[in-house]
Amino acid sequence: MTTASDDRVALSDLLFGFALAIDTRDWVAYRNVFTDRIDLDYSSYRPGSAGPISADAWVDRARRLFPGLAGSQHSISNVRIAFEPRGDRATLTSYVRADHYLPNDQGDSLWTLGGIYTHAAVRTDDGWRFDGVTLRMLWNHGNRHVMTLGAERAANVPPPRS
Repeated sequence: MTTASDDRVALSDLLFGFALAIDTRDWVAYRNVFTDRIDLDYSSYRPGSAGPISADAWVDRARRLFPGLAGSQHSISNVRIAFEPRGDRATLTSYVRADHYLPNDQGDSLWTLGGIYTHAAVRTDDGWRFDGVTLRMLWNHGNRHVMTLGAERAANVPPPRS
């Protein structure tokens, strides 16, 4: 039987693994932090980006953007974890600062966003997994066009060999 302390460590590892997998482009690890369906809300960043989506489709969206950037770093801090009474669900709330870097001839090389993540987690047979993610963007700075350029560049990057 796991303790609340064990669960807090596991959930923190899951959250930090979520960020690390994006920044290292480890798509297997990124997929493994989610259940098969995710309830997403990134509408504060991109209007219309809310609703249920398959984890495979969500990972594919990341795969079509992040390899086009020269680098990214998602820093997560001030993590709060709240468990539902039965202990099989939890909500994680945290700060995020996400730097996206791509040298270009159309402005600054960096676009940074700051916000609050809310992750909904469920205990599964394979451990804790996220079945919901909300990003509430509070601020941004720099050249947001870096994201468009990254997506365009990623479209020209051949997929990794299996």
